[in-house]
Amino acid sequence: MKSTFFLALGLAAALLSSPASAQSKADKTFITEAIQGNLAEVKMGQLAQQNGGSDEVKNFGKMLETDHGQANTKATQVAEALKVTVPTEPSAKQKKTYDRLSKLQGSAFDRAFGRDMVADHKHDIAQYQKAAKSKDPNVAGYASESLPTLQKHLQTAQSMTQGRKTSQR
Repeated sequence: MKSTFFLALGLAAALLSSPASAQSKADKTFITEAIQGNLAEVKMGQLAQQNGGSDEVKNFGKMLETDHGQANTKATQVAEALKVTVPTEPSAKQKKTYDRLSKLQGSAFDRAFGRDMVADHKHDIAQYQKAAKSKDPNVAGYASESLPTLQKHLQTAQSMTQGRKTSQR
């Protein structure tokens, strides 16, 4: 009888530490970082509109502000469904990037901003592709729905940086 009890206890412990709980931890981490990323992109978009030297960069900044603001509303709903504390500001690393870029103006800003946006959106796309495979339909849905916008942002950032390279020759 004792061994049956301990076997049941062991099974219960195994179920509680199963990949499902690891998946939910990954989902919670993803949605927290997604919200921080959206908040950061809104601020970066605003900064691009202020400090950008070209209309292309300023327009991209407006796109970032609008798209990531809308995405954040959806991400916040997913976070609430997962019972995750919703972040209210970007991560420390994102703030540091903002601070660095805020000291630049005109074409110097445009070059640094473009490079950062390419790297940032490549990273984000990889994270969102992984999250789109989540077993949680809210997380998977949010990630899948966001991917086309992130890919559009990456293409825009790449075209901005390509244009800068050719115009500098």
